[in-house]
This record gives sequence, structure tokens and C-alpha cells, in this order.
Amino acid sequence: MKLLLVEDDAQLRSALVPLLRQAGYAVETAADGVDGEFLGLELEPDVVVLDLGLPRRNGLQVLQHWRQQGARFPVLILTARDAWHERVDGLRAGADDYLGKPFHSAELLARLEAISRRSQGRSDEHLSWAGVQLDCQQQLAQGPDGKAVALTGIEFRLLRYLMLHPQQVHSKTRLSEHVYEEDQQRDSNVIEVYINRLRQRFGRDFIVTRRGQGYQLRAEEPA
Repeated sequence: MKLLLVEDDAQLRSALVPLLRQAGYAVETAADGVDGEFLGLELEPDVVVLDLGLPRRNGLQVLQHWRQQGARFPVLILTARDAWHERVDGLRAGADDYLGKPFHSAELLARLEAISRRSQGRSDEHLSWAGVQLDCQQQLAQGPDGKAVALTGIEFRLLRYLMLHPQQVHSKTRLSEHVYEEDQQRDSNVIEVYINRLRQRFGRDFIVTRRGQGYQLRAEEPA
């Protein structure tokens, strides 16, 4: 999943990026509101962490502009611990949740997972499709045969994205945008390699190729 972190505190940014990557996010960052607003509209991230006290353009204005332009990705706002009015303003502007500074990293990750689940209409941290189950917290999968499958970071990101949108057809370009960060090498052949790895783990028919369009998880059989 693509995550945009908009935070002007360089020390906090440096601490959060590896934490978020380890949790399975492809992370992009911005240090001010102008760049953050642009990246949000350009990248269409799956989830955003947005500080309100930003230079050049404050976070509340950024959030308002996103919502006015139709951006519906979930947003977690960061506020000063005692700034209750900022939390209220942020929620009214379209934020999905807030977290006061300072905060524990485990709570940040839990809140991000929760708003991501809600945006997809899910209630728990486990994904299931066509006999394959994915534990997003542990980054472990279980195949139709019941055996646990350890995943690499890219495999986890790709499988999670596909399972979050199982009925959609995804082009190689779109999958690359949500699996890789901007400065990483993107090659359609690389995405194909990882698609084939997932097929080896969960069955050749688990991911269907739609010629000229991309990939889609196979339809679930009626109960």
C-alpha cells in the first residue's frame, strides 16, 4: 500500500519512514503543505499521515483542498496533544482519525490499519479470498491447503493490495505505483515476476491475467 507522510519535523520523519516500511507500506514523504497537497493528488495514496502544523500551507487547508477536489483516501492527522480544537476542525474537514503528539509507534500503526480497513469496508486485520488468508499485522499468508507462507516485503505489499481490491483488474503500472516507492526501479517485468511468485505459492489460477488490461484475483466460488 502506498502511504504519504506529510510532516515538517525531519527527525520525526526519519524515525517514521523505516517503521512504516517495515509495516508493509511504500512510503512517500513531503516536508510542507504545498508539496504534500500536490503529492496527495498526484500519487493517489492508499492512506495519508498528515501533520496540521506545516509550513507554506497548514495541514487543515491541505485536507480541505483534497476533499474539495474529490480525494477520498483515508487521512490520519497529527496534532499537538492539547489542541482539541485542531482535532475537531480536522475531523470536520474530512479526516478519518487523529493522533496527538507525542505518540507511541504501535498506536500509529494500529490506527492506520484501522482506517485502512474501514475505507475498504472491513472489520478486522485479516484478509481472505479464494481460500487464501492474509494476516496483515504478522505479514503471513495461509494457502488453501492450510500451510503458513512467509512472504517477502514486495510479495506482501502486492498480495495485500490485490486482496483489498479483489474484483478489480489492475494494470502493471497501477500495481507498481502501489507497491514501489517513487525512487525505486519500476519495470513491468518485475511486477510479472512477483505475480508468478504468488501463483507458485497459491496456485496458478489464483491470479488471472486479463489480456491487454492486467491482473485480477480469480472469482470466489459461490458458497
